[in-house]
Amino acid sequence: MIENVKAGLSPFSSALNAANEMRKNESTPAEVTASFGDYLKKAIDGVSEQEKAVHRVTDRFIIGQADVSEVMIVSEQAQLSLQLTAQIRNKVVEAYQEMMRMQI
Repeated sequence: MIENVKAGLSPFSSALNAANEMRKNESTPAEVTASFGDYLKKAIDGVSEQEKAVHRVTDRFIIGQADVSEVMIVSEQAQLSLQLTAQIRNKVVEAYQEMMRMQI
């Protein structure tokens, strides 16, 4: 079950690993911004794919090809990914607001 949770968070862990790699390499701010945007897009696409997986497993459950535990595991993975996405969004908004409060 832990492997399933880890699989649900893989889009974000890959983005974190890539961000750590970016830190090691010197890049211009424009390159960092573009690549960070790409990582966020990939992570959001991963959350979307998990939502689609929930629908597929639910459809399989309705026709009797999947059991309840499989539906619950997939839906919990999607829920955790969505919660993580919401928390990341909250932190980004908070950081933006903090930057706007800075005096030049």
